[in-house]
Amino acid sequence: MALTGLDIFKQLPKTNCKDCGSATCLAFAMAMANGKASLDMCPHASEAAKENLGAATAPPVRTVKVGVGEQEVVMGDETVLYRHDKTFYHPTAFAIQISDTLSGAELDAKIAKINDLVMERVGQKIAIDMVAVTNCSGNAATFKAAVETIGAKANFALMLVSQDAAALEDALPGVAAKKPLIYAATAENWEKVVALAKANNCPVVVKGNGLDDTAALVEKVAAEYKELVIDFGNKQQAKTLAEMVNARRLAIKKKFRPFGYPMLACTVAADAQEEIVEAATYVAKYASIVCLKTDDKAQLLPLMAWRMNIYTDPQKPMAVDAKVYEIGEVGPDVPVYICTNFALTYFAVEGEVIGSKIPGYIVAVDTDGASVLTAWAAGKFVAEPIADFVKATGIMDKVNHNNIVIPGYVAIISGKLKEKSGLDVIVGPQEAAGIPAFAKARYPELMK
Repeated sequence: MALTGLDIFKQLPKTNCKDCGSATCLAFAMAMANGKASLDMCPHASEAAKENLGAATAPPVRTVKVGVGEQEVVMGDETVLYRHDKTFYHPTAFAIQISDTLSGAELDAKIAKINDLVMERVGQKIAIDMVAVTNCSGNAATFKAAVETIGAKANFALMLVSQDAAALEDALPGVAAKKPLIYAATAENWEKVVALAKANNCPVVVKGNGLDDTAALVEKVAAEYKELVIDFGNKQQAKTLAEMVNARRLAIKKKFRPFGYPMLACTVAADAQEEIVEAATYVAKYASIVCLKTDDKAQLLPLMAWRMNIYTDPQKPMAVDAKVYEIGEVGPDVPVYICTNFALTYFAVEGEVIGSKIPGYIVAVDTDGASVLTAWAAGKFVAEPIADFVKATGIMDKVNHNNIVIPGYVAIISGKLKEKSGLDVIVGPQEAAGIPAFAKARYPELMK
């Protein structure tokens, strides 16, 4: 049974020290009861309180980590069904399969291609997270050789995929220090595989056959070891999706512990585009790992963008640093564009300035990540704060003119902005897409 705020409060130190970030111990207890705080935030909690409250107030989905150092992947620790209720914390990890039937130059080329699956979007690095080495050969020695080669050369965390406990036992010691994910403990082999995972301090996938069978198997395994990931073992997208939704709902709403672990789904579609669509459904509902076959960067980019959107805090806009950005080989005659520091606004403007082939400065004004019209309506992208920010950057000391270009949507502020800043305010196009034509018409002599 879930503890109430008062139940938790009775076991707290009641000093109201504020070291946890809450105004009082009662407020902290209420936050814990609502899943918005954890006991480790209270530095003065007694050992008895930690013992009594630890399990009762733990997140409904356990935190599990794969890999070490820069390759570490954190999963679980989720507390809600819908991102607008709070936020989702740990983005779905993408694992790309490599068969152990590859060897030599062919295997090296595959590893190099997967290592290159790193891209940039709206100023953030996005990449795959894991390499799944699959025992397609059915041979333990071949599997071991592939694991060791991939472990030495791959830039991502590892997953060792074999239901042959003996093959896993041979391959694991060479990469155990990398803390790979072991796949999989089944009804037939779970005792051997879990013992192997415990001995090497590695997380393990528990693979069942549907909800009921998986729940029963997880209960057996969890009595011995708790660093688990769940795979319901289905080969149909609709059924896998339904079972992950039901499992997440049971874990969050009913505190059903057998489903209180990160979940893994493997795509089954043969066509690469269909596989990406299938993976996208698992990202939304509620896979912690999606294991894919495709390694095509063009196919994976939209999937990574989708993951980024799902795991962005909906209450916190994506923002770039509020500062001056140089686009191209700037000189004293280039235009100075003014925009907000909302990431999508900034990158839209940046892309069009680059496309115009006319260098320029972009001044991203601090609007707490709000877009142009939203920030204008909130009084954050109006004459006085823009004038103050432009002055603070010193950008006008770098050019030999007195002009700044503002978005056409806020043309209404041009007069007041000129009065506050002493600058000549040019009203630019409303949409970023209009920048190339605007720049070419106004600054033809600057075209590169």
